[in-house]
Amino acid sequence: MIDYGVVFSQLTQGELFLVILLIVWTAVWKLLALWKAAKNGHVGWFILIGILNTVGILPILYIYVFSKKKIKARKK
Repeated sequence: MIDYGVVFSQLTQGELFLVILLIVWTAVWKLLALWKAAKNGHVGWFILIGILNTVGILPILYIYVFSKKKIKARKK
């Protein structure tokens, strides 16, 4: 098992800042995309975004590309 205390103690202050920034970045985009997928009733997207950890890439794609296509299709 990985001892994260040892791992994080070996990081420099700059590296630790980048790790924390990456965690916050990912969490914000993931939560926004999960909220939007749930609101639009996209169960498949909700599951994919919740399971896969893509450093914000999949949530950003869903928010700006795929969720808008579904909304336009529903308005017709």
